[in-house]
Amino acid sequence: MNNNIKRLTIAFVASVLLLGQTFSQGQPAQKGQNPGKAEYLTFTLSDQVTKQNVQYKNRYGITVASHLYMPKNRDASKKYPAVVIGTPYGGVKEQGAGIYAQNMAQRGFIALAIDESYNGESGGEVRHVSSPDVFVEDFSAGVDFLGTRPFIDRTKIGAIGICGSGGFALKAAQVDHRIKAVATTSMYDMSGVMRNGWKNSMTADERNKTLDQLGEQRWKDFKAGKPELTPSFPSQPVTTIPAGLDPIASEFFEYYAMKRGFHPNSIGAFTKTSSLAFMNFPLLNYIETISPRPILFIMGENAHSRYFSEDAFKQAAEPKELYIVPKARHIDLYDRVDMIPFDKLTSFFTHYLTDAKQ
Repeated sequence: MNNNIKRLTIAFVASVLLLGQTFSQGQPAQKGQNPGKAEYLTFTLSDQVTKQNVQYKNRYGITVASHLYMPKNRDASKKYPAVVIGTPYGGVKEQGAGIYAQNMAQRGFIALAIDESYNGESGGEVRHVSSPDVFVEDFSAGVDFLGTRPFIDRTKIGAIGICGSGGFALKAAQVDHRIKAVATTSMYDMSGVMRNGWKNSMTADERNKTLDQLGEQRWKDFKAGKPELTPSFPSQPVTTIPAGLDPIASEFFEYYAMKRGFHPNSIGAFTKTSSLAFMNFPLLNYIETISPRPILFIMGENAHSRYFSEDAFKQAAEPKELYIVPKARHIDLYDRVDMIPFDKLTSFFTHYLTDAKQ
């Protein structure tokens, strides 16, 4: 990869996904933050599950909108293990997180797919802020909600993070001991890549230049009275990938901007100054303290992002496992149910949430 392409990739990835982007106490959800955009899923809802739109508040008082998936044959007299599931960075619960939640519900778990604060149908102003602290809190807020449902065993709650939310799930588990097991798929360390660049290629001079530019952006936003966003995906699904995109950008465009994964609530854009928080908030600095609770890292054999999982695996303490999906790219683990290892996820959470002693 030549220097021009490398710079294009870093800028594109960092600014847009890096673009690889019950009401309180369980009452029916109110209308979301995107009026006029009818709810739809990017996948077919299974007749083996029930889906409830739920809302609850995190500790900052922001309303988190989620979809709660349950087995349709659920025994009301029993308590079930549960998992809270975060979206790929820039995604929404109607996409990959919902696919994971539905499939885990089909396998006997209660599963909660969340919209991160400031995004999707969740609350929070200014819209499209990306906050590592708040996104991490959203996982713990999901545990708050799940652990107060009468049909859930609060000693058996795990977390799944897809892409960028893999880092948020791990960060939450570092301090939230109620999360008994964590799995990540196609993980991105958003704080690491924003501070250090793609594969840690950012120099100190480049970082300082970026910080200078972001400081200027804060003044610009303040004078304008509103924050400027990074580039967004098209407002309607397109049929072709623009010429000239590098392979990483093309892959994200394939998912988010085309029919495969397009959703109107998933615009791919965040406030430009959001990256300041990530550059100052390391996500994996205490990953070893999750032990003795287990971590499962799942990555595609051909994923451009695999170094994130490999590095995090090295940092983590036992028990831990690195699982490689043959031939899978990064985005294939968002939605390819023929490639996502749900049997592996099921056996992992069954062992550590259901079979193992607490």
